[in-house]
Amino acid sequence: MSIEPPSSVSAFERQPEQVAFHRTELSLILSLYGRMVAAGEWRDYGISHLRDVAVFSVFRRTAEIPLYRIEKRPKLRNRQGMYAVVGTGGQILRRGHDLKAVLRVLERKLIRSVD
Repeated sequence: MSIEPPSSVSAFERQPEQVAFHRTELSLILSLYGRMVAAGEWRDYGISHLRDVAVFSVFRRTAEIPLYRIEKRPKLRNRQGMYAVVGTGGQILRRGHDLKAVLRVLERKLIRSVD
């Protein structure tokens, strides 16, 4: 049995073991998701909480690759922004510090002209 010296980081300052969406973030994402489902654009979603990133994936059909991924990467908070919308091919459609502003790139899909 060995005795370890106390850590310089307290239990309250330690990084979480996984990244997760906060309730307010999920509220914004699910609000957009509900409108897109009502418009018939999206059908399914999946949420992943990993060590470095939390991902909300949107699907047109269940057995496909995701149409879009909404990612939260806290390590990028001080650089490009921790929120990003990633397209099917892996291209980053929008990145920023404010989730609501980042999600606007997907809300444009709801606006259609009326004939």
